[in-house]
Amino acid sequence: MTDAFSLSGHLIDGGHRLTQRVYYEDTDFSGLVYHARYLHFLERGRTDYLRCLGCQQSDLIDADEEGLVFVVHRMELDFKSPARMDDILTIETITEKAGGAKMVLRQTINAADRRLIDAKVVIAVINKHGRPRRLPDTIADKFLGSTAL
Repeated sequence: MTDAFSLSGHLIDGGHRLTQRVYYEDTDFSGLVYHARYLHFLERGRTDYLRCLGCQQSDLIDADEEGLVFVVHRMELDFKSPARMDDILTIETITEKAGGAKMVLRQTINAADRRLIDAKVVIAVINKHGRPRRLPDTIADKFLGSTAL
């Protein structure tokens, strides 16, 4: 999916870019985005990155006997500036590492020229029974090359 206006965003060099609008439901009583909502925006970025690479999470879990599941193992967030209702957010996800039983992704959220969030996300790769599983090379290569499957 290379269309810059795709609902799933588009691939960029080394990663993915997604654009989202801030709605009233994302804000708290002060009119600023509620801190936990940033996790939703980051998750959408990671999920649509997979989608643009040709991976559907629902297909991966049933792909073979073991299945393949991605779960957040660790997340570091640095809140830099708040977003407000009607802001247009750009969520970028860059692959730092993909191999073995984990991936490391760097994510940012920007609104216009303001950096809102810096995040480092460590993703554990497990099977459908919750045990660690090696990330298949074909999928790791896609994350490292950011090209569709």
